[in-house]
Amino acid sequence: QVRLVESGGDLVQSGGSLRLSCRAFGFTLEYYAVAWFRQAPGKEREAVLCISSSEGAVHYADSVKGRFTISGDNAKNTVYLQMNSLKPEDAAHYYCGTPFDHYCSGQRTDYRYWGQGTQVTVSS
Repeated sequence: QVRLVESGGDLVQSGGSLRLSCRAFGFTLEYYAVAWFRQAPGKEREAVLCISSSEGAVHYADSVKGRFTISGDNAKNTVYLQMNSLKPEDAAHYYCGTPFDHYCSGQRTDYRYWGQGTQVTVSS
């Protein structure tokens, strides 16, 4: 059974850092694209970063460039989102998803599997 499980969300002060984890079950992550999306209350779910063995890291959200990075650990079947210099506007529910394809996409509808998400709250 294919599952994605996120963890690492927390309450952090503005300027702080968090690392989110997305662990995969039922399939091998290194063969598929995996992306982080986020959704704030009243807003659409937006793509943040994606990683695939074919493309490396793919950036979608200009607002996080230079602050967020995505990486994978094949041995742990896990993808990480390192978030530095967090701002109040980064607060959202963060989801990882996979289109179950080799290539990244910035379109939410291309993603076949999602985790339940993890909450990031940033205090000013």
